[in-house]
Amino acid sequence: MPRPIITLTTDFGTRDYFAAAMKGVLLSIAPRAVLVDVTHEIDAFETQQAAFVVDQAVRCFPKGSIHVVVVDPGVGS
Repeated sequence: MPRPIITLTTDFGTRDYFAAAMKGVLLSIAPRAVLVDVTHEIDAFETQQAAFVVDQAVRCFPKGSIHVVVVDPGVGS
């Protein structure tokens, strides 16, 4: 069985532990997964920017890859 590919696109930034914590949780669930950082530098609240970046990146990954996107849209904040 092939190793699952999971891409990560977030607005977390890279100055703290949030992206690493998310990776830890994912690897706890799927220890054989290949985690690929697309970017963690999406501007805050910019869901359109995230959509564009993911649309471009998805084309480069094999069918069946899982694409995780976490961007706070500002709703309820």
